[in-house]
Amino acid sequence: VQLQASGGGLVQPGGSVRLSCRASGSILSVFRGNDMGWYRQAPGKQRDLVAQITSSGDTYSANSVKGRFTISRDNSKRTVYLQMNSLKPEDTAVYYCNKDKPHWPWGQGTQVTVSS
Repeated sequence: VQLQASGGGLVQPGGSVRLSCRASGSILSVFRGNDMGWYRQAPGKQRDLVAQITSSGDTYSANSVKGRFTISRDNSKRTVYLQMNSLKPEDTAVYYCNKDKPHWPWGQGTQVTVSS
């Protein structure tokens, strides 16, 4: 399985961006049966879970992004999304998606930079 994240870029504080991540090479039933998450890693920091969506569609968000970020998935496209609103400079990081542990190999992620 290869995880291909996209949609990042430079955005002003208070702005929005939508990230996408496709799991190519994944069998539909395997993707559909796994909980998927978005993670982020800022320079010099560890990679942390930001939001998660279960195979049944239940969602979880970290306190730092609750009410601002929304995770969703389209199983038919083997894709998970992260809608990010009201962005703050501290949201700046490389964003990755992956399934719950044991993880698939990590992709390259997508850089989100929040700055004026």
